[in-house]
Amino acid sequence: MITLEHVYVLAGLFFGALAYFSARDATNAKRWGNTLFWGLAAVSFLFGSYLSDFVNGLLVIAIVVIGGFGFLGRGAPPTTDAPTRKRFAEMRGNRLFLPALVIPAVALLGGLVLKDATIMGEPIFQPRQATLISLALGALIATTWALVWFRAPLTAPLQEARRIMDTVGWAALLPQMLASLGAVFAASGVGQVIGTYAGQVIPADNAFAAVVAFCLGMALFTILMGNAFAAFPVMAAAIGLPLIVGQYGGDPAAMGAVGMLAGFCGTLMTPMAANFNIVPAALLQLPDRDAVIKAQIPTALPLLVINIIILYVLAF
Repeated sequence: MITLEHVYVLAGLFFGALAYFSARDATNAKRWGNTLFWGLAAVSFLFGSYLSDFVNGLLVIAIVVIGGFGFLGRGAPPTTDAPTRKRFAEMRGNRLFLPALVIPAVALLGGLVLKDATIMGEPIFQPRQATLISLALGALIATTWALVWFRAPLTAPLQEARRIMDTVGWAALLPQMLASLGAVFAASGVGQVIGTYAGQVIPADNAFAAVVAFCLGMALFTILMGNAFAAFPVMAAAIGLPLIVGQYGGDPAAMGAVGMLAGFCGTLMTPMAANFNIVPAALLQLPDRDAVIKAQIPTALPLLVINIIILYVLAF
C-alpha cells in the first residue's frame, strides 16, 4: 500500500537534492544558507515522523531564522538558456503543456476512480489520502515523460527546480507553515474565544448574520494568516460548527466548502499569501510589488458577497 509517508519521503529526497546542489554551487555567495535551509526541510520531511514535537519545532524555528534574516541567495544552476527554451517552445508549440496536464489527470484518476481499488485484497492507496498520493505520482510520471521527450540529463529537473526555488526562496514553504499555524491556533482554543465573543454580537435566531460573520471571519483571518487552510480550523470552531451547524442546523458540507471559498477571497487580497501574490510579481519583475493584489481586489470583494449568499442558500 502506498501511504502518505511515501510522499513525505519523496518530498524529503527532493529537498535533499536541492541542498546537495546548492552546496556545490560556487556562484551563490549564500550557498551555505541555501544548503542549510533546504537540508533542514529535507530532515523534517524524511524524519519528522520519528522526531519529537520539540525537535520538529526547533527545525521550524531554524528554517524561519535562515529565511527571515536573509541567509538565502540565488545561484546559477546549469540549466538551458532563454534562446534554447524558446527554440524548444517553437518546435513543440502547445504540446509542451502535455506533461503538466498529466499531473491533474493522474490526481483525478487516483482520487475519484482508484481511491478504493485493491490488489489481492490490499488497498493501493492509504485510505483518505488517495488524491494527495496520486498528485505525487502524477508529478513523477510527468517528470519521467519530460525527461524522455526532451532527452534531458537526469539532473535537469532538479537543477531547473533549484533555479525556481532559489527565486521563490522561503515563500515556497509558507503554505505548509501557515497551515500548521492554523492547527496550532485551533489547539490553543482561539476558535472558542472568538466564538464566545461572536455569540454575544450575532443576534439570536439570525442564521444569515451567522453566515455573514463566518464568511467575513474566514476572509479576514485568511488575510492575517495568508492561508485559508489556516483560517478554517479557527472559524469552524468559532462559528461554523457551533452556530451554523449546531444551533441553526446548517449543512456541514456546504459550510466547509463555501467557507473555504470565502477564505480564498481573502487570499486574493493579502501579501501574507506571498507564494500567490508577491512571488508572481517578483518573477514577472513588476515595478509594483502589490500589483497582483490590486488587480485581484475588484474580483475578491464581489465574490465574497456571492459566497455569503451561496452559503446561506445551500446550508439552509
